[in-house]
Amino acid sequence: MKTQEEVTRIGNPRKPEGTEGEEMLERMNQSHYEVTGWALSYWEIQEDDRVLDIGCGGGATLHRMAEKVTSGHVTGVDYSDVSVETSRRNNEKNIKSGKMDVLEGSVENLPFADDSFDKIITVESFYFWPDPQENLKEVRRVLKAGGTFLLVADIYQNGNLTDREKENIRNYHLFNPTKEEFEQLFINAGFTDIQIHTRKGENWICVEGGKRA
Repeated sequence: MKTQEEVTRIGNPRKPEGTEGEEMLERMNQSHYEVTGWALSYWEIQEDDRVLDIGCGGGATLHRMAEKVTSGHVTGVDYSDVSVETSRRNNEKNIKSGKMDVLEGSVENLPFADDSFDKIITVESFYFWPDPQENLKEVRRVLKAGGTFLLVADIYQNGNLTDREKENIRNYHLFNPTKEEFEQLFINAGFTDIQIHTRKGENWICVEGGKRA
């Protein structure tokens, strides 16, 4: 029986793979539930919104958002084929109904036209983006004018991280900015109306960025 740490290491949180990757994704669907719900409280998802989840992982966030989208559409994208398969399996009903698509692709070159989505979210994936500054510009490209991008992470650089969190940052080479660095990254990418939310007693961060016409 493998330990949770072994499953995570073999499953590869940067790009989930194999049976351990599937097991890790299902666990993450549970462990990320609370921080995701907290971040989603800053949004009012409309029934006709077109929403994108970048790094959709095991598909739990897609499922939650699809509950509020009736006449719109929800799309997930992930560069791990194991993540795509897991998300599709966990959202089979919404995919069959045509409400949702889950595609394989990278934030480096999103397979969508300019101004495609009213809302875009990424949960616990920014740590692994290959070129964070340029990738944020790519996110803004596919966001509609008047739309909102939500970046969600359960750790950020704030001086309060536990030894375990610091170890994970080292072991998995996580990109972990401060609040000020997040704000500058969003400014440099062209986002406007930037708001940064943190939660007392947690190391959570939710960064909002808009796009003006």
